[in-house]
Amino acid sequence: MRVARSATLLLALVPALSWAQQTAQVPERSGDAASTEEAVTSRVPLEEIRRYVAVYNAVRAAYVEPVDDKKLMQSAIRGLLLDLDPHSTYFDKEDAEAFDEQAEGAYEGIGVELQQQPDNSSLKVISPIDDTPAAKAGILAGDLIIAIDGKPISAIEATEPLRGKAGSKVILTIVREGKLKPFDVPITRETIRVTSVRSRMLEPGYGYVRLSTFQADTGADFQKHVAQLQQQAGGTLKGLVLDLRSNPGGLLTAAVQVADDLLDKGNIVSTRGRIAISDARFDATPGDLLQGAPVVVLTDAGSASASEVLAGALRDNGRARVIGSRTFGKGSVQTVLPLDNGDSVKLTTARYYTPSGKSIQATGIVPDVVLFPEKKAGEDDDLPASLSDYSEATLPGHLRGDEEGGDGYQPGDVLPGDGPINEALAELKQPGSVAAKQKATAKPVAPAVGRPTQKPESKTVAKPEAEPGAKPEPNP
Repeated sequence: MRVARSATLLLALVPALSWAQQTAQVPERSGDAASTEEAVTSRVPLEEIRRYVAVYNAVRAAYVEPVDDKKLMQSAIRGLLLDLDPHSTYFDKEDAEAFDEQAEGAYEGIGVELQQQPDNSSLKVISPIDDTPAAKAGILAGDLIIAIDGKPISAIEATEPLRGKAGSKVILTIVREGKLKPFDVPITRETIRVTSVRSRMLEPGYGYVRLSTFQADTGADFQKHVAQLQQQAGGTLKGLVLDLRSNPGGLLTAAVQVADDLLDKGNIVSTRGRIAISDARFDATPGDLLQGAPVVVLTDAGSASASEVLAGALRDNGRARVIGSRTFGKGSVQTVLPLDNGDSVKLTTARYYTPSGKSIQATGIVPDVVLFPEKKAGEDDDLPASLSDYSEATLPGHLRGDEEGGDGYQPGDVLPGDGPINEALAELKQPGSVAAKQKATAKPVAPAVGRPTQKPESKTVAKPEAEPGAKPEPNP
């Protein structure tokens, strides 16, 4: 679990560290003090340095209780990143090590991706990770955690409040869509060894692969699972359902590898930032593991960051159809810059663009066929905004998207259960069948650009063919 790290999308730009350190260096004093001062102030205005020092000294001298210098400086450094965007943050050494552990897929905790809410009174669940204590306890994407062991979130100082020794217990107080009152969920922590790839045969010849996150070994594991499915199918698959629901993202390079395994040619993703070192382009190499067998990608509101890269790459290249709900809309790249003292800075350095040249920042990917969650009896339609608005676009301080705020925009839905898998299989076997079924059985529905104001009786609604990649993210 990482707080304030929704759908993390990482790009390992090693040269960026050198650049960051160079720009941070203060020239050594020489005999020419005037030239030295000019060099320093060309980077940071001297007036702003003086203002900072004045406030720093005022706090040290006049705050009601003594403040440790190191703690005060740490707060100042975190504040430097606080108002940039929700995904830029400062990691002290302990947090940096925990961050690396999760990227490798092994740590002690409950197994959930979280996003700190702006009022600091709750933590929003971006997604529980498959087969972890959080998932087994029934935690869902979109849940709000308002207390841990009875202690309000606002009173908890730890940046990793749900980490803890394997075997220890924790009680979460949850606010959930459709539930009138908060409720408690007891969970026992475990050593989390995330299995990012799972697979099975849905029907003879039709395979299913679930990608729950993107880790260092995801690409290699994907190849193994596809090979196993092909062997079970007698050598060749008729089609594949690729499930990216509630996949919060992870390593961009892993998503690129999976896309390359399914594409014979074409662009996968490109990144663009302020400095040239942030610009990159990833293209497919010859060879398609499925030998052209059709693919349907299943997404929902919890699909973020690297999972959006994969979905966008496959659709823009005409390799797959996307079915499900609008994705989270995280179209930014974070670079982790390690510092000499063991701390790290995670900094947003670029935006990424799908093969069609479009950014999905704060808009997400709208599926070719939109699915809605099945409404259960007794669920409440009047939801708090923090629960009903589940997307990058609702995060305070998020980067403005190129096409953000378009007419009819609504966040997507979280789509749990096996129902969406069945719909994806039907679409895989007969493209257009899900839309045809909807037209035959449903009453008139709202346009399928997001969540309608009134949901139809059918769980699906057709969306007109979109141009390649039309808003066509992850990746908290």
